[in-house]
Amino acid sequence: MRALLLNTSEQTGGAAIAAHRIMQALNKNGVQARMLVRDATGTDEHVVRLAPSPALRAKFVMERAAIWAGNGFSRRHLFEIDPATHGTDVTPYDAFRRADVVHLHWVNQAFLSMEGLGHIFASGKPLVWTLHDMWPMTGVCHYARECDGWLWGCGRCRLLARPRGNDLSRRTFVAKQRLFAGARVHIVACSHWLAELARRSPVLEGQPVWSIPNPIDTDFFSPSSRETARRRLGLPVEKRLLLFAAYQVGDPLKGVTYLADAVGRLVAARPDLRDRLGIIVAGRGADEWRDRFAVPAYPQGYVQGAAAMRELYRAADVLAMPSMADNLPNTIVEAMACGVPCAGFDVGGLPQLIGHCTDGYLARYRDADDLARGIEATLLSPRLDALRRAAREKAVHSYSETAVARQYARVYEQAIEETSNR
Repeated sequence: MRALLLNTSEQTGGAAIAAHRIMQALNKNGVQARMLVRDATGTDEHVVRLAPSPALRAKFVMERAAIWAGNGFSRRHLFEIDPATHGTDVTPYDAFRRADVVHLHWVNQAFLSMEGLGHIFASGKPLVWTLHDMWPMTGVCHYARECDGWLWGCGRCRLLARPRGNDLSRRTFVAKQRLFAGARVHIVACSHWLAELARRSPVLEGQPVWSIPNPIDTDFFSPSSRETARRRLGLPVEKRLLLFAAYQVGDPLKGVTYLADAVGRLVAARPDLRDRLGIIVAGRGADEWRDRFAVPAYPQGYVQGAAAMRELYRAADVLAMPSMADNLPNTIVEAMACGVPCAGFDVGGLPQLIGHCTDGYLARYRDADDLARGIEATLLSPRLDALRRAAREKAVHSYSETAVARQYARVYEQAIEETSNR
């Protein structure tokens, strides 16, 4: 069986990392899998890159420029919106034509347009689409958060400068409904939370929905000496260290302001902790947060490569995940596999990953006081070693490459059988 996975990037971003790992897991378990991407960063022989050309960059720039201009020349929400107006037709590529099943992932930012998706849907290939966020079922956003417009057709979008009944979100929503109408697409959600949203979606109505987690190599992501990792990174050996990691540290969806507030509240209640705790901050813009916590912060910048991230996990005592919205974050699974419990908000797919008070802490959504309690209950717990063991055991049991690859193989087989019988 030959599977082709489509994703904008090979390795940049959580969805790209997840898609690449799914491809690797499939290849280790009897499926011939390849990726077709616009942005390739490695030398993996299984990854096919779109032929580089100035036109690819121009499409991205034109799509972003249209959003920027449409929002009154403001960068606000610039990367929260994806109208899929620009992209490439991938159906002529040899890798596409040879595939027995086509598996879509995160295809935004001028990789695939609505027109390009239409060519794929019209190709007659068996189709699978893994949801890494809500974009396939909304108008233009990746996470609807408190908005329920995706349930009735979008329009009057809060992310647009001039929201109207028939605005860009409404028109794109209608285009997606037309795209899926009469098509058969096996929808895979990386979390039970997102699977339930997909089942409620008017865009995806009638499509089969599966819930399959992202795989992880639990031999690679594994515990090791915290002291050794800290010495390599120049981090204090004697402190209890919290880790916060995000592609963009200041991204409002990642909730770093709630984390700073929670740490401040914890130290205000217990001043003795000011010199006992520290926070590792990883991601773009990390230096800007050096002096914005009530405890010493250790900025690491943007961390590239799985080995470098593994070193950070091994150096940390607890991972902080105060996301406003999230699916099934790779970061949590990787940290747990390294024996690092997590404290985060009870939102999205996080309850599927974190066992409250058994291998981490789930704080009430957007409640900095409860997040402070969660940090204290994990980072300073006399049961921290037990939490570490429980986190590791859950990761090994639930997210192995073989278990996930077998589930995807079943989805592929069913999609191929249904297509052949149509």
